[in-house]
This record gives sequence, C-alpha cells and structure tokens, in this order.
Amino acid sequence: MKKHIIIIALSAMALTACDKDLQIEPQQSISEDLALSDDGKIKKVLNGAYDALSAGSFLGGDLLLYSELLAADGEIRWEGTYNQPREVWNKNILVTNSFVRDSWTRGYDIINIANNILSAIDVVNDADKNRVKGEALFLRGTALFELVRLFALPYSDGSAATNLGVPIVLIPTRAITEESYVPRNTVAAVYAQVINDLTEAESLLPAKNGFYAQKSAAAAILSRVYLQQEDYPGARDAANRVIGYNEFVLASSYAAAFNSNNSREGIFQIVVSSQDGANDMHLYWSITKYGGRTGDVTILPKHLNLYTPGDARLAFFYQGEGNTEGSGSFRSGKWKMQYMNLSIVRLAEMYLTRAEANFRLGTSVGDDPLDDVNLIRTTHGGLPELGSLTLADILLERKLELAHEGHAIHDAKRLKLTVDGHAYNAPKLVLPIPQREVDASKGALVQNPGYGG
Repeated sequence: MKKHIIIIALSAMALTACDKDLQIEPQQSISEDLALSDDGKIKKVLNGAYDALSAGSFLGGDLLLYSELLAADGEIRWEGTYNQPREVWNKNILVTNSFVRDSWTRGYDIINIANNILSAIDVVNDADKNRVKGEALFLRGTALFELVRLFALPYSDGSAATNLGVPIVLIPTRAITEESYVPRNTVAAVYAQVINDLTEAESLLPAKNGFYAQKSAAAAILSRVYLQQEDYPGARDAANRVIGYNEFVLASSYAAAFNSNNSREGIFQIVVSSQDGANDMHLYWSITKYGGRTGDVTILPKHLNLYTPGDARLAFFYQGEGNTEGSGSFRSGKWKMQYMNLSIVRLAEMYLTRAEANFRLGTSVGDDPLDDVNLIRTTHGGLPELGSLTLADILLERKLELAHEGHAIHDAKRLKLTVDGHAYNAPKLVLPIPQREVDASKGALVQNPGYGG
C-alpha cells in the first residue's frame, strides 16, 4: 500500500448522499452539529469525501471513460449494451443520461463534503489542521476541475472569460434555501478557483501523508490545470515539482505500471479490492474472463497502427472476447485485472508534460526535453533513443504512453484537434447539464448550447 494512494473508507460519515454507506439514522437526521462536533468525526467526514471522489461515477472510472469515448475518432468503439456510454461515443447525449447525471451529482457531493469540513476546520486538532484543510481543498479543487472540463467549453476556446463553466459553491449546503439556486460561473472563474484551491492545498499538505493526498498529488493535478490553459511555465514547474519530490519511480516496464497494487509510479491512485472500491475502467474495458463485462470498448486498427513495430506498448494490447483470450477484438491491457489499483496520475505523465512545456518554451527546467522523452521511449516502449526532437514527436509519445487513461478529449481540446468531424470546441464534445438539475434550479442553471433549454 503506497503512501500516495487514496484509501477507500469502509464506513464514512458523510454529510451528503452516499448511497453505499450504512447509516444508523436517516442521513437528513444527522445534524452538522453532531457530524462536525469534534476532530475524530471531521476526519471520518473527510474519509467520506475520498469515498465519493473514488466512486465509479467519478474518478473511479466514468470520467475517464467519457473522455475516451468523446475523442474516439475511429480509434476505439463502444460495443456494450448500455446506451448511456453509447450516447457519449455517438456524441448524441440525452439531457436525461443517467450516467452523466450521476457524475454531476457526485462532483457536487464531493464539493459539499469538502465545504463542510472547511467550515469546521477550527475544531480539528492543531497538529492536523493544515493537513485536513489541505486535503479538503485538494478534493474540492479536483472535483471542480473535472466538472468544468467536461461540462463546459474548453479553456482553449478563447472565450473563457465569458463562456459558462459550472457553479462555484464555497459554502456548505445544509438546507435548500433561495441561496441554493446558484448560477454557472465563467470558465475562467472556475479555473481560477481550482488553481487557488490546489495551490493552497500543495502548500498545506505534507510531503508524506499515509494513504491520503500529499503535496505531489496537488502539484500533479495543478500541472494538468495549467496545461489545459496552455500556461506552459505553470505546467512545467508543477510537473517538475512532482518529479523533484522523489516519492515515485518510473515503472521498470510498461506492463509493470498497470494491474498492480505495488507500482511506485502512481502519484494518485484509487485502491480497489474485493471488499470496496470501484474501477469502472476495468468493468467496461476488460472481459468476463477477468471479471469485466464482455469487452465493451474495442481498440481499432487506426489506433494500433500509430505504434512502431516492436513498441512494448503495442504488445500490451490483447485479443479477447468474453471468457476467451487470444482471438477476437483488441482490448487495452491497462484495465485487464479486477482488483487492482486504478491509477489516476502516473509519473510518466509528469515527464511528458515537462518535456512538452520545456520544448514549447525553449527551456530545460529539470532536464532537456529530449532526455525526458527518451526516458519514456526506452523504459516503457523498449525503443531506441531519438537523436533529435520535434513537438510532433512529444505529442505522439504522450498519446501512445497515456492512451486510454482518460486524457483523450482533454488533449484534443487543448491542441484544437478535430474529433469525429467535430471542431475541438463543438458543443457535441461537451456533456449536457443534467435536465433534473436545470429543472430544479429555478432558472439559475443555463443549459449548454446544442441541448436546448
């Protein structure tokens, strides 16, 4: 069990809906005065926030799945029976899509739990106060970031100051009042709040924090935020800090980075066991032989043909249908096994982010971009070193190394690529605000373009 891994609480006292938890009293009967009354109870509430973040409808898999399906572009195909992911793959998402609805709701569950913790931070023991506050800010900032980059037009659209993002909620919601009907803030405002939360979190979190978020996790998510903004100095420096914390080691082979509970490459992971934890990436990407469904996501030749013959990452794909391996459609080996940790951020990503940012800026902070790219190529690809480097080389290396880990649509948007015939900023590549939320908002929530309302 690595010190950077999220622990999945077997029981958690949460202030918002967690339908898997055993509750002795009806949830609405637990007052905030009781739930936030002492140090121990607040720390249990904090565990509940981690549990919500790791749910299948959020970072436990579905957000990663949406990103890959939205950016499929003939490289992957949804073949499963569930219609909700099929709508995402087809870019024809109904405003009543239950998967999308649950992801939105889960995101605001996380934010609300974090807000409750922050409101009662003075009750926490002085020795732990900064750490608990840092974890709550990390959870809130991460949830807001995931919501804004899926439910709003991309920052790269050029109109971040006017495009609608998602609501910024910074105070606990403990009862429904007129103040509960909050409008959407701009994309720029949401990104600013995310950066504030994660920057403060990194400053407050310890370098080592047991099973919970620590400085490196906050810096890693910050590097993603800055990269989406095309803030290359910020992305470079945050990624360089993560590498400099020296808490992680690049896996000795590509295969060793996945299907493992012992990889030292994972900066930010979710524990999955037979007792608890969700891994919807395994559920939909693996086959029944390994505890998944029938192999809902197929890897197509257009993607496989991107790899150089002899690339170990190409060999990591396997053929399988149902209980049969060795024939049939190609599957991603990353999500093959059932009770293995789900890696949200890997060290390889930090090297590639640093390389790209350094190359664009003409700098060599931390290392030369060529050295960073060659480290990934040789260690994980088993390929010879490049003698020179172009931006196209870096972007291809990133695409191959991080394939099917939830980066696809976000990279396509920041790089302004066309996906399945849609421009990078097309409304079809944005999730709709759930109709239930729009209807209940008394007009405060404006629906995304292309979805009516």
